[in-house]
Amino acid sequence: MSDTSPPVPTSTLEYYQPLPLPEGPPPRQRYWLHGLLLVLTCFTTLVVGSRMEYSFQHNLPQLADSGSFIPLFPVEWAVAHPSRLLLGIPFASTLLLILLAHEMGHYLMCRYYGVHATLPFFIPAPTLIGTLGAVIRIKAPIRSRAALFDIGIAGPIAGFVVAVGALIISMVLSKPMLYGVPPSEVQLGFPAIFHVAQSVMRGVVPGNVVASLPLSRVYLHPTAIAAWVGMYATALNLLPSGQLDGGHIVYALAPRAHRVISLMTVVGLICLGTVAHHSDRSNYSWWIWAGLIAVMNILTYRQEQAPDEPPIPPSRSILAVVAAIMLALTFTMAPFHMNW
Repeated sequence: MSDTSPPVPTSTLEYYQPLPLPEGPPPRQRYWLHGLLLVLTCFTTLVVGSRMEYSFQHNLPQLADSGSFIPLFPVEWAVAHPSRLLLGIPFASTLLLILLAHEMGHYLMCRYYGVHATLPFFIPAPTLIGTLGAVIRIKAPIRSRAALFDIGIAGPIAGFVVAVGALIISMVLSKPMLYGVPPSEVQLGFPAIFHVAQSVMRGVVPGNVVASLPLSRVYLHPTAIAAWVGMYATALNLLPSGQLDGGHIVYALAPRAHRVISLMTVVGLICLGTVAHHSDRSNYSWWIWAGLIAVMNILTYRQEQAPDEPPIPPSRSILAVVAAIMLALTFTMAPFHMNW
């Protein structure tokens, strides 16, 4: 009987070598399910995006109740004239590309380390953005803390890079908001990365009106809203708790501190939700996320994410700083405000 456990690295170089594939055949990929969910998610994001683009072209509130049976998901309006769905292509393609980049970052790093994982599952839903995101399922143990760290951080980096590119392009496509336009029922809060993008625009295109306006007076192009969603997803995933990407990073760096940091994150979200609710009585978002993450932490309370040995190489601390910077750039205390 052969020993399948990986050897302890004897040099720094060995930390960066991919592990051999685990014994046994990889799990069967259900391509039909991946394809079906992708098609459905394309439809639901096109529905939402079509209304956003129509509203953008006609200077109407973008994130407002369209009178559909499901508020903010104008499926009746879109399918009444199917050609309207074409209007949703900019938003849908941008959002799906950001989500795909994030999940493929995880998937390709799993392949590199010989960890069996599924292709991304997109999740269609009649929501404000037409989806609940995308996930991959890891079907084999992660056999080193370096592998756990790299798999955890690869997704946020890949998604963030694509979202930044989309943000820069979409800010150029955005326009000043006309006076007299009624506000949307959902007002977005902007993370620091949006202000950074505006500063870059002021330096590169000094005469651009959008670059000099407060973000509250900018009528965002639908692709900019997709970029906002990508930034929001990046911030949520980088929260240092449980099975989130940020939780994987913390576990890889300090396994014994992971449980305490996860608990502190939940407490911090509860406090943040209390402050947000005090200023906006319709805002329950951080309480909801605190509850979901708390449940996740309870379900995985005794789960070991990776063996303690071998230790993680010191070079990962640089990437940990990168993850902290991404979190700071994409996090906002009040992601949205409801005018209901």
